[in-house]
Amino acid sequence: MASGGSSVASLWTEVNRCGQNGDFTRALKALTKILHENRDDVTALHCKIVCLIQNGSFKEALNVMNMHAKVLGSEVVFEKAYCEYRLNRVESSLKTIEGAPEQTDKLKELYGQVLYRLERYDECKSVYTDLIRNSQDEYEEERKTNLAAVVATMSQWEKAPMEDLGLPESTYELCYNAACALIGQGQLTEALNKLRQAEELCRVSLADDSDVTEEDIDSELAIIHSQMAYIMQLQGRTDEALQLYNQVIKLKPSDVGLLAVTANNIITINKDQNVFDSKKKVKLMSAEGVEYKLAKKQLQAIDFNKALLAMYTNQADQCRKLSSSLQSQNPGHPRPVLIQVAQLCREKQHSRAIELLQQFSDQNPESASGIKLTMAQLYLVQGHVTKACDVLRSIEEFKHKSGMISALVTMYSHEEDIDSAIDVFKQAIEHYQSEQPGSAAHLALVREAANFKLKYGRKKEAISDLEQLWKQNTNDVHTLAQLISAYSLVDTDKAKSLSKHLPSADTMSFNVDVDELENSHGATYVRKKAAKVVGESLPKAQGQDEIKKKKKKKKGKLPKNYDPKATPDPERWLPMRERSYYRGKKKGKKKEQIGKGTQGATAGASAELDASKTASSPPTSPRPGSASGLSAAPASVVPPRQQKPAASGATRKKAPQKKKKGGKGGW
Repeated sequence: MASGGSSVASLWTEVNRCGQNGDFTRALKALTKILHENRDDVTALHCKIVCLIQNGSFKEALNVMNMHAKVLGSEVVFEKAYCEYRLNRVESSLKTIEGAPEQTDKLKELYGQVLYRLERYDECKSVYTDLIRNSQDEYEEERKTNLAAVVATMSQWEKAPMEDLGLPESTYELCYNAACALIGQGQLTEALNKLRQAEELCRVSLADDSDVTEEDIDSELAIIHSQMAYIMQLQGRTDEALQLYNQVIKLKPSDVGLLAVTANNIITINKDQNVFDSKKKVKLMSAEGVEYKLAKKQLQAIDFNKALLAMYTNQADQCRKLSSSLQSQNPGHPRPVLIQVAQLCREKQHSRAIELLQQFSDQNPESASGIKLTMAQLYLVQGHVTKACDVLRSIEEFKHKSGMISALVTMYSHEEDIDSAIDVFKQAIEHYQSEQPGSAAHLALVREAANFKLKYGRKKEAISDLEQLWKQNTNDVHTLAQLISAYSLVDTDKAKSLSKHLPSADTMSFNVDVDELENSHGATYVRKKAAKVVGESLPKAQGQDEIKKKKKKKKGKLPKNYDPKATPDPERWLPMRERSYYRGKKKGKKKEQIGKGTQGATAGASAELDASKTASSPPTSPRPGSASGLSAAPASVVPPRQQKPAASGATRKKAPQKKKKGGKGGW
């Protein structure tokens, strides 16, 4: 027994030395020998569990704890919860922590991490605030970093207002989290400046370590650069953002969550362009372990983009499969349905798309506003304007908005349904009369309704609106004039009585130069000045016709080769083919050279024997239409022809050239 005891003591010495050196694999061998001697040694079991956790063997450590649960009891509550957390069994880890007999500081730390993973940010914030307030050790900076991360996440995902918790920005992690919180509040310029500050702090802090290489620094800066690119993308600087995103991808950082988010953002920039690059980026978004690194909203956005990319790449079945899966995971979310509808519209199945939208709006009336707008758009595409109006009027959220009223009135006017357009005005005025009586929006709506009714000849209906406006402001002359005009066709006595309220002519006079106004650049009609009359005009006798000035006839232009001595061709008004001396066109350039006489005769020889073409023969009278003394243009010259421009994007084909045929000479 003594030798066995000394042997176990030496093994514990070995375990202690290996623990200090960080050689946990060797420590495990010594612990196995100790447990061989005493299977239920609690200290040895605890040490073995710690060594397995240090080596990353979380599953094996959890198995040891489960096998010796009775012996270990509550000694290893933290280790068990930690292994479950690292194995992504977050719900189990939460139960283990909440079932612990005592909440130690390290359990609270882990509790905060678990709550963050479960996206219970309010509770997580309370845990970290309590830890910072009630503990002082070397981990205080890490707790502040975690608290800053919670605040930033709440700002981004829950749009919670920023709360000043007095957190410093002494490290690049704290500075980075502060920038993320600013992004959530829409303060993009300030966030970008904060990220540049975080980049500088990171370089300074890592430069002091001689073991850190430039590649290690770039890898650590990757998350900061990706967030910078995101801000640039939000600012519309997509080229700069894309360049920065691609730099991050080339570094191949070990964080699969960072790679997935960066690849997703590149795809959103590509949209339906550069699809091949987007398909390569999808692989990064589908890497193993991504679902444990990102928030639910991030994973949801990635899935939506996968479905849209499948649609853009004409993978209809894949698009339907992904969108159906998204709809089952998010039954009340309208986006999966909109993706399915977009795919159906690409396949020209508009009726089926409308049925799908109607079905979703009936099942989810609380989130059907966007769905109904899409449905109205599809009805308009099909030319069903009245149906589109009915759908738009059923959206309670936008029913009395000025933009919706304008759209409805325009569409009803297009369909010549003036009664329905007036009804839209009537309902909107009643709504504002009860909710915001006398407000600027209410009075503007009444005025537009009155103008619309006057435009379409509904003067009786416009009178009540105009009276309401005039009572609000009795000094409004324009409204009074409209009211008098409307009453003049309905009740002349009332019009006369109202006209007494019009201001006098002296009051209405303005210092306006009428001549300058009429001759101004924007005038549609410019008055011509009367011509000056020299002397008095004599009175015209009764029945005497007015003498009209005769216009001088302009002399016509003569042709360039006009010869006044030559007799003009009497047939010059007839088309060339109808003239008596027309002999038809000569086909082919060599036709003149082909002899028409005996075999072997040439054109040159016949010309020499022709007495009419010799210099000694007397000149004949000029042909009709010709001019003597002028040289004729050579017959072989062909004027240039302009080719019609080809249609944009069309291929221009060259027509095959015809072969020239010779004359009939020969045997």
